Amino acid sequence: MMLSSTARRGVVGRIVLAVTAVSTLVVLTGCSSAGTTNSNDKAVTMLSWDTKATMQPLFDEFKKQTGYTVDASYAPPVASYIQKLQTQLGSNTAPDVFIITSENKAQIMNNQLAKDQSNEAWMSNIAPTAKKTYTKDGKIYGTAVSSWGGGIVYNKALLAKVGFSEHPKTWKEFLDLCTKLKDAGVQPFYEAADGLPQTIDALVGIENDKRDGKLDSEIWSGKTTFAKTWTPALKQYNELYTSGLVPRSMSGSTYDQASKEFEQGKVAMFAGASWGFSAFKQANPDLKLGFFAVPGNSSTYWAGAVSPGYAINAKAHNSTGAEKLIQFLQSKEAMALYQKETGAITTTKNYTPKLDPALDPLVTAVRDGDFYLPQTSWPTNSDVMATTATALVQQMINGKLTPAQVAQQLDSKLASLK
Repeated sequence: MMLSSTARRGVVGRIVLAVTAVSTLVVLTGCSSAGTTNSNDKAVTMLSWDTKATMQPLFDEFKKQTGYTVDASYAPPVASYIQKLQTQLGSNTAPDVFIITSENKAQIMNNQLAKDQSNEAWMSNIAPTAKKTYTKDGKIYGTAVSSWGGGIVYNKALLAKVGFSEHPKTWKEFLDLCTKLKDAGVQPFYEAADGLPQTIDALVGIENDKRDGKLDSEIWSGKTTFAKTWTPALKQYNELYTSGLVPRSMSGSTYDQASKEFEQGKVAMFAGASWGFSAFKQANPDLKLGFFAVPGNSSTYWAGAVSPGYAINAKAHNSTGAEKLIQFLQSKEAMALYQKETGAITTTKNYTPKLDPALDPLVTAVRDGDFYLPQTSWPTNSDVMATTATALVQQMINGKLTPAQVAQQLDSKLASLK
């Protein structure tokens, strides 16, 4: 599922936004019982965080095919949605179907608030990475039908001014490109810093890939540390600021602030994601855009994550209808409707999305699950660690902490939580 434009730009920092609502969910699980009382067995209740404009065409087709109607309510992601859901769970009014996401999956899965879908026939259509994201102890608690990826979006016209011809394959080549742009009087690169920068996510993702996706479990188990594995990536990223290629004032920038400069053609490159690509063109139809993966020392990589999944309330009033709804929502017909409304990179096996050709370098990686976002991979305390990491990186951008100090303090924070 895709996030609204406001929520999407908070993907990197979204755990920070949701911590208060999520932390109260466990407290309320003891009093959660059946979902919304519903005397109509042909009606299914759902709490959606995609908008009504996005979901209504799917609900209409669902009714046409099955005779079931969807009694949907809506809440915007992320914090507002989670707050509403946990209130419903606590007041015995939770719907038959709701959303499970990175911010609430631990509470949903640990407390078995959602039904196990691992034996449902439709799971054979779901991407392996999507299933893994919402799995605990062999049980799958959510059906996720899309993912997103992030890298470097660039303005082709501005890069043409410095003879750009191919994507940089190393961090040095990326810095060299930034330097050429700066020398030509063009601001090279911007990235929002109101969450953990996705460029860092991708650089750390290279290390995670080397370790077969086990980086975070190894840090949490004490086999390695943030100091050993994150410091190199932080040093690379910090070069953008120590060399003056990006102003230190970006440490407090929001997505809106940073992206507006890029939309207006004042910045050559931007740390963007697939979900925001179409928005750039809507804001400035004259932009000619390209996309490339974040280059590291040994390879390139993408930031990204599996999108939220559809969950069935473990005590749903209409479990049969809920199952039929999710079975439909991952169908080829539903995927075509959903992709048309959202532009999402859908990942089901039965449907290949038609996307802007500029996204081609990203789409294959996303559909194969070749991306990384630390907040979704951290085994425990992801909310607190994300808040800490964001604050520490902002201090690094401001020149108040070294990359090594940032990594060391992350280790200290994790140790204190244990």
